[in-house]
Amino acid sequence: MNQRIALVSSYALSVFGGVQEQALGMSRELGRRGHDVLLLAPDASDHNNYDTPAYVQRYGRLWSMPANGSRAPLTLSPLAARLVRASLKKFRPDVVHYHEPFAPFFSWSALWAHEAPAVATFHRSGAGPALTYTGPLLRMLAHRIDVSVAVSDAAASTIARAANVNAQVLYNGFEMERFSQTPRERGAETTLLFIGRFEERKGLQHLIGAVVRHNSRGGNLWRLVVLGDGPQRAQLETQASRDRMILFVGAANDAEKRSWLRRANVLVAPSTRGESFGMILLEAMASETSVVASDIDGYRDAVGDFGLLVTPGDDVALEGAITDALASETSQSIAAAKQHAEHWSMSRLMDQYEVIYDSARQRFQGAM
Repeated sequence: MNQRIALVSSYALSVFGGVQEQALGMSRELGRRGHDVLLLAPDASDHNNYDTPAYVQRYGRLWSMPANGSRAPLTLSPLAARLVRASLKKFRPDVVHYHEPFAPFFSWSALWAHEAPAVATFHRSGAGPALTYTGPLLRMLAHRIDVSVAVSDAAASTIARAANVNAQVLYNGFEMERFSQTPRERGAETTLLFIGRFEERKGLQHLIGAVVRHNSRGGNLWRLVVLGDGPQRAQLETQASRDRMILFVGAANDAEKRSWLRRANVLVAPSTRGESFGMILLEAMASETSVVASDIDGYRDAVGDFGLLVTPGDDVALEGAITDALASETSQSIAAAKQHAEHWSMSRLMDQYEVIYDSARQRFQGAM
């Protein structure tokens, strides 16, 4: 049955991130299923055309706010929040699906009004002042949610502590086929890949240390390709300047990311904390690229037995894990990892969300 689905991302699409990727991926899958989709996000100055059949609207001035050791691309505009509510009223959705609805202030007006069935997906793991000090308000907003979902056990625990929300744990999903469309282009050079924001918790400094340590001994050198940007860029470039095999590419769009994943031997995710779910690890597996990741919550669930986990913050252990990943890769291990990644396909995820949408409508109508 054709439905009108509104997706509301509290984070700006103009800044790469997992929440935004989920909203865009869901909009594409819902469009493939014949639904009419409205996608709302912050950043009125963003005029990019996104790869989605959804009607995209953006409101408010973009702000970069500290959040859980990172920076969240939000708007603090009350006017933007009112415009979100007005857009939803005009669209007349069957369901509104909010991503990170408690992040200020984008979703608050529409969620408070609760004029349509509301599904909320919580991505964040880890406490912080924003959740602590706004607890009473968040608990009131939580009463406007018909069905709550979290992308991991860690994210569910975070929102339960902050706002007494009992969230069903699903997972992040991704479009498997998008990661095999790009031709496989491995060359003779061993290529490692990092994708992420340049901040302390992402652990890039430890990966650079591992690569410099390995390459200083000569022999089979590793090329490290770094995709991303952030506040530690100058510091990290200085650290890497003594090794000509480390290449900073800059922030990459979705197509560039998928291309590099198909060219790399190993995707390395050395984060030290604060990852709710390791979607990039599954994307690497779907791209037929081996995975080395820190042994932390979020990453552990994604990797399973199909990648190598290493103690976070340990350059020496990270070098050893990369060496082992390169030596142990076989066509069978790559195929098994790819099959593992299929369990997180966007198609399977949206099958479950369509059931949740039905449940939200029933609860909303029952409360009227």
